[in-house]
Amino acid sequence: QVQLVESGGGLVQPGGSLRLSCAASGRTFSNYPMGWFRQATGKEREFVARITWWLGGSTYYADSVKGRFTISRDNAKNTVYLQMNSLKPEDTAVYYCAAGGSGYRPDEYEYWGQGTQVTVSS
Repeated sequence: QVQLVESGGGLVQPGGSLRLSCAASGRTFSNYPMGWFRQATGKEREFVARITWWLGGSTYYADSVKGRFTISRDNAKNTVYLQMNSLKPEDTAVYYCAAGGSGYRPDEYEYWGQGTQVTVSS
C-alpha cells in the first residue's frame, strides 16, 4: 500500500509558477513509477506527466504542458515534484499524484492522492 499527499497548489496569475509536491509513504517509493494528472471542472481526468522509477530515468509529458512543466523525484525524500512555469488559465484544475502505473490513462494507476487545487487567474 502507498499513501500519497499532494501540496503546493494555490492561486497564481497567468505566466506565474508553482511547484507541486507529492509525499509518499508505505511501500518502497523508489520502486514505483509516478505520475501527475489533472481534472478541470466538468472534464475528465487527464494525463499531465510521468516519471519512471529509477533515478535519472525517463520523463513523459502531455503536449499541452511540454516545455512548461517538469516532473522530478527525490527517492531519498519519497517525494515527486511538478514544477509548473508559464501557467495559463487553462491549467486550472485539481492536480493529482498517482503511483503504480506507467501509462497515460488514470485506470493504469493503482494509488492516488487527494488532489490539490491550482487556479490560474488574474
